[in-house]
Amino acid sequence: MTTLDLHTAADKFAVIDTLHRFAAGIDLQDPALLASAFTVNAVSDFGPAAAKAGFEYPVLEGRDTIVTALSGALSQLDTTHSVSNARVTLEGNSARLDALVEAQHVPKNDPSRHYLMKNRYDVALVREEGVWLIQRVTVDSVWRSGDPAVLAGV
Repeated sequence: MTTLDLHTAADKFAVIDTLHRFAAGIDLQDPALLASAFTVNAVSDFGPAAAKAGFEYPVLEGRDTIVTALSGALSQLDTTHSVSNARVTLEGNSARLDALVEAQHVPKNDPSRHYLMKNRYDVALVREEGVWLIQRVTVDSVWRSGDPAVLAGV
């Protein structure tokens, strides 16, 4: 393996780790960890997945807005996000990541209910000061099961 191959492999791992930071930030309810995955001007579009679940969700713009909205919307839920099938394309200091993310949502006050989603994440990333960050993420649902009202906190 050449040095170039090692750098490419390290970059691909770091890109995927950015999505892991995002998922862990949500699951651990750790705003600082969640924020560490995004650029200052990031965009998060959960609209396609929300539409399939039967509700509207606005496009979120800006790291602080994303962290505040996700932390608030998911504060009454226990969540687990599992990332798989990650494919990374690198081009200099930009990257594209396509991954499947299974997201389980369970109300803290009623663990008998749940909403499970298998989502496709389309992620654009940039390297800033040596760290890969999400610039834009679009989430579309492949399939879902359970009670979608769980996401609305009902």
